[in-house]
Amino acid sequence: MASEILKKLQWRYATKKFDTTKKLSSDKLDILKEAFNLTATSYGLQPLKLVIVSKAKMKEDLVPITMGQPQVNDCSHVLVLCREATLTNDYIKKYFNKVEQIRATPREILAPFESFLTITFSEKSQEEISSWMTKQAYLALGNLLTVCALEEIDACPLEGFEPAKYDAYLGLEKLGLKSVLVLAVGHRADDDMFAGMKKVRRGVDRVVIEM
Repeated sequence: MASEILKKLQWRYATKKFDTTKKLSSDKLDILKEAFNLTATSYGLQPLKLVIVSKAKMKEDLVPITMGQPQVNDCSHVLVLCREATLTNDYIKKYFNKVEQIRATPREILAPFESFLTITFSEKSQEEISSWMTKQAYLALGNLLTVCALEEIDACPLEGFEPAKYDAYLGLEKLGLKSVLVLAVGHRADDDMFAGMKKVRRGVDRVVIEM
C-alpha cells in the first residue's frame, strides 16, 4: 500500500493545462469536501471555510484577478480556501458547545481548555490571529493535494491572485471570510507538456535528518 501511495504522489503535478471537456463527478467533489472538513487544524478550531466555484462565467471573471492564469477558467472547479475574518470568544464558545454535544463531555471538564483558549487568543493581536488562521489554510491545502493525488484528481495550487478582489467578487466580506489560497481542480489535458516531466526534488537524503 505504501508504494501505491508514493506512485500516486509521483503521478500528481501542478497541472498547467486542464481538459475543459471533463468535469469532476459529484462523488469526487464530495470526497474533497469531506477531506477539507477532516483536515487537522490547531486546537481543532477549524477557522476555515471552502468556497467552490463551478459556474463558467464566474471562473472566467476570476482569470484577470488571478494574474491571468488560465487554469481557473479551464478547470472543473475552483476551490477558494478562506479563513475567518476574525476569531471571537463567541466562536470559541460555539466550538466547545459542539464538543459537548458530539462527545457528551461535561462542560466542567471542557471549561479549563475553553478558558485557556479564550485567554490565549485575547492576548494575541489581530495580526497574530490572522497569521495563525492563514497557516491553518495551508494545512488544508496540503491535505487536499494529497487526497487529489490518491483520487487521481488533477490540481494546481495558486497563490498568485488578488485576495481583496476575490473577496469582493465572491461576496466573502458579507460572510465574514477572507480568501487565502486558490486550488484549481479537474482533469489534465492530454497535451499538457508538464504532465510527463520528471519531478525535481532534493532527495530524501537531503531533506530528512535522522537523529
